[in-house]
Amino acid sequence: MADLLRVDVADRVAVLTLDRPERLNAIGTATADRIESTLDELRADPSVRALVFTGAGRGFSAGADLDEIEALRTAYEFRAFVGRLTEVFGRLQAFAKPSVAAIHGFALGGGLELALACDLRVAERGAKLGLPEMKLGVLPGAGGTQRLPRLVPPGIAKQMILTGEPIDAERAYAVGLVNELVEPGEGLRVATALAGRLAAGAPLALAAGKALVDRIDGDLAAGIAAERETVSVMFTAEDRAEGLRAFRERRPADFRGV
Repeated sequence: MADLLRVDVADRVAVLTLDRPERLNAIGTATADRIESTLDELRADPSVRALVFTGAGRGFSAGADLDEIEALRTAYEFRAFVGRLTEVFGRLQAFAKPSVAAIHGFALGGGLELALACDLRVAERGAKLGLPEMKLGVLPGAGGTQRLPRLVPPGIAKQMILTGEPIDAERAYAVGLVNELVEPGEGLRVATALAGRLAAGAPLALAAGKALVDRIDGDLAAGIAAERETVSVMFTAEDRAEGLRAFRERRPADFRGV
């Protein structure tokens, strides 16, 4: 499965490249398994503090592997297929280390759902982002109907899901789906630089910040209480003390994740 996902680590950032360019980086069960096993490895690797997902060839990913889907014969089998993708994308969203999607060319269907599971998204001008499942008579099944409206206004999400028509990167940036809009050919560089800035942060605070923001649709009072408890616990962390020392000494902090 080594050809499905390349992993390159430098300067505390792991770049994970979907590597099926001949299939437009279609995501099937084997790719999902490879992503999961890679996350397990990187979770235990203290030299990695942030992730970047990108795709080889013409685009990020054209979506789920249609050949694998067409071989399915029952609703049970299809449920297992989309369930596997949903599980892995959920593990990515919950991953303690922050992630950035570097989108070029296209991020469609399951490809966009993978990007939605990342914390941040960088897209090159002209790239197409969409959930085209409606055109096949189905709906996004790996988190698209739930994660998309948590990032963009409901009307935009409904338009994308119910028409199946993609939007370009410029529109995606305007509605908040994309964090950074860059020139063609600059996506991976900018995403990696952004991940590098994230990697410089305190690991405990990064993980806690992700978890707190993911509570955004919950009860406000309960969320504020969770925030208060989290920062109180973190007050005794060595990284908190190191951050204050570095600030007073006017130097970059050396966070250790403790």
